[in-house]
Amino acid sequence: MAIVQQPNGRWKADIEPIKGKRFRKTFKTKGEAQRFEASCRTKLIETPDWSPKPKDRRRLSELAELYHVLHGHSLADSVRLKQVLAQLVRDLGNPVAVVFTADQFCKLRGDYLAAGVHGKTLNNRLGYLKSMFNELNRLGAIDYPNPLAKVRPLRLQERPLSYLTHDQIAELLAAFDSYPDCEHLALIARVCLATGARWGEAQGLTPDRVKNGAVVFANTKSKRTRSIPIHPELEKALLGYFKRNGLFPNCIRHFSRVLNTTSIRLPAGQATHVLRHTFASHFVMAGGNILALQKVLGHSSVTMTMRYAHLAPEHLKEALRLNPIFDTFSTPTGAGN
Repeated sequence: MAIVQQPNGRWKADIEPIKGKRFRKTFKTKGEAQRFEASCRTKLIETPDWSPKPKDRRRLSELAELYHVLHGHSLADSVRLKQVLAQLVRDLGNPVAVVFTADQFCKLRGDYLAAGVHGKTLNNRLGYLKSMFNELNRLGAIDYPNPLAKVRPLRLQERPLSYLTHDQIAELLAAFDSYPDCEHLALIARVCLATGARWGEAQGLTPDRVKNGAVVFANTKSKRTRSIPIHPELEKALLGYFKRNGLFPNCIRHFSRVLNTTSIRLPAGQATHVLRHTFASHFVMAGGNILALQKVLGHSSVTMTMRYAHLAPEHLKEALRLNPIFDTFSTPTGAGN
């Protein structure tokens, strides 16, 4: 940084307040050049963008904590999400975030798979990390791109959805009705079977959300409130329970205990969700409209609801009528010879 008098008597200010930012200007007097230098120094202080940014040395754990403070706390099940991210960070070795690479995540994912962690769980964890980087970038908390942007989720074999037959429904409800001191279990199960609600949605019902022949589900997974009609007898039973006992207790753990007393065996990981699948499956098999089912279940996309489409009577009839050997069954063997 220098102020030098030129051969013509004028004064030249040649100023480089930070590396890569250089300013040159010529003045009539030395005082003007000095004031220009001072103004550059002042601007450097008042405008931090002039200063070179220090290297971002924050580790993944710091970003995970920042993500929770800025955004994660507003998400459903934010406590569990914070715990999952913290465990991921530990398993990754808590590297400096700016040098974290997709290769590091993919290597850990391979280790998880070898240890028997389910692919869907790993896809969820990838989604959590991607969301963290995307949201922090959107908020300006980081200024580098998402290192996992090009990492694809694992392709998973779709599992058939289990649902209960009419006989199994009767057996399960009988088991709930006979389970000691658990009137609430039987009621919640009936709400799930009658409306397609998730167990948590049915368990969270309050008296003011049971009225006019319908139940209203709020605080749902899709963040949308929905109202579903119910039978008058179920409405009466719900209001009677609330009047006698207050709100439903948290009882999802008791579902498996009751289920184990029956002859019903479900695939791993379905548990209470079988009630929702049962409602949807019987709805479609009885000829219900798939778009109406989407609204009842509260799916944000019809793609999720289409999992039940193969159960529609029309779908099944077409599979029977349009298969390539259908005509062979209607023509006796040896006919025409």
